[in-house]
Amino acid sequence: MSRRRKTTDPNSLIVMTPMIDVMTVLLAVFVVTAPMLTSGIDLDLPKAGNSAITGDDHALQISVDASGRYYLGETQMTREEIVTKATAMRGENPKLVIMINGDKGASYGAVMGVMGGLKDAGFQKVGLRTKIGD
Repeated sequence: MSRRRKTTDPNSLIVMTPMIDVMTVLLAVFVVTAPMLTSGIDLDLPKAGNSAITGDDHALQISVDASGRYYLGETQMTREEIVTKATAMRGENPKLVIMINGDKGASYGAVMGVMGGLKDAGFQKVGLRTKIGD
């Protein structure tokens, strides 16, 4: 009976060190860029209640600053442009959720104006974002 020796081709071995290095770099990049993914302008949101409403974090962010200017993300637009853009985005994503961030100093009419325009355009999921706390 003859015995065969197992031989392995050196090219068939998986070297784990480069793969671990790549994964470490990807993790570091993700940790650094994740906080920058939150887009929008700096607002002083009003406080309301002590509990958060759970919802979709990937909602379309519309902001109204204290001067009554409207923003989609960080881009200033008119109320009509925001409604038009949101309607076009709904064509790509029928389950689009919209969050309106109204500054504490923004007029009630400005915030409700954009909310009414979105409701008139057929959006059912429109919410108002507030701060949690006292």
